[in-house]
Amino acid sequence: MDPTRETPGPDATVVAFLEHLATERGASVHTRRNYLQALEEFAGWYSEVHRRSPAWPSLTRLDFRSYLRQLGRQSLGPSAIRVRFSALRSFFKYLVRVGVMDQIPVRELSLPRVPRRLVKFLSVDQMLLLLSMPARGLERAPDAVGRPVDASVAARDGAILETIYSCGLRIAELCQLRVSDVRFDEALMRVRGKGRKERVVPVGRHALEAIRRYWSVLPRAPSDQEPVFVRGMNDRRGMSARTLQYRLKGYLLAAGLDPALTPHKLRHSFATHLLDAGADLRSVQEMLGHSQLATTQVYTHVTTERLRNAYNAAHPRAKSVSGTVL
Repeated sequence: MDPTRETPGPDATVVAFLEHLATERGASVHTRRNYLQALEEFAGWYSEVHRRSPAWPSLTRLDFRSYLRQLGRQSLGPSAIRVRFSALRSFFKYLVRVGVMDQIPVRELSLPRVPRRLVKFLSVDQMLLLLSMPARGLERAPDAVGRPVDASVAARDGAILETIYSCGLRIAELCQLRVSDVRFDEALMRVRGKGRKERVVPVGRHALEAIRRYWSVLPRAPSDQEPVFVRGMNDRRGMSARTLQYRLKGYLLAAGLDPALTPHKLRHSFATHLLDAGADLRSVQEMLGHSQLATTQVYTHVTTERLRNAYNAAHPRAKSVSGTVL
């Protein structure tokens, strides 16, 4: 497919699907953008091959097998291919639901397998070091370019890091938190997850205290429907995901940790540390808001691998001289 060729704009069916994602499934802007990109890529490929735009209800499994072969020729990795077909599958599920089609043509296609990779996470000591960085930055005021460090920013960032780690939140979930979602008396937090699904998760004492300290340095106490974390002393809008990622990168650098780690890795750290300490898998699944237990099970592979490495390194009878397990 010619990368310089313009793809046709979304037709009415695609637009209706995107509206369905936004209004009924509560999909984020990021998700809707990715789905639109996947549908437009397919439509562009189909138009180039057949010299016409795709008539969605008339497409067959053969069309998608051809598209799958084309993606393979582009040297796309298994994950990238599966993401595209996940968007297509959701689109056709929607068409079946609204009665445009009777079956899903992308079902039961043999997609490339994604190699299992261990998730990245911080150790407990690394996590504690990272959590201390906002307060340490305040102690080192002024900052690297001579500006005084705002106490409210340090308090806010410290509370954000504590909350993500304490509750295992996705970054979008943290940005959507409202003051009324924090139940101090019960040490619980109401979280709005993917697809507008709500869950209630425990929140630790350190995170609750950090939130209280943060609110105490604001010019006024936030109202129930205002965001838990705001952009500035006089800007009551909620934090953006991009700003959170930027702030985290600075603290990772200050702590001597990998600045490429994302806020989602703090969620990985939350789950891994719970399982390491003996938490049961289904409880962790519920706290993370995973709809499938299999999604949570990736963390068991992490903890099992760590146990195996520790055993092999420490036990005198774990390995023979050649490295073969006895």
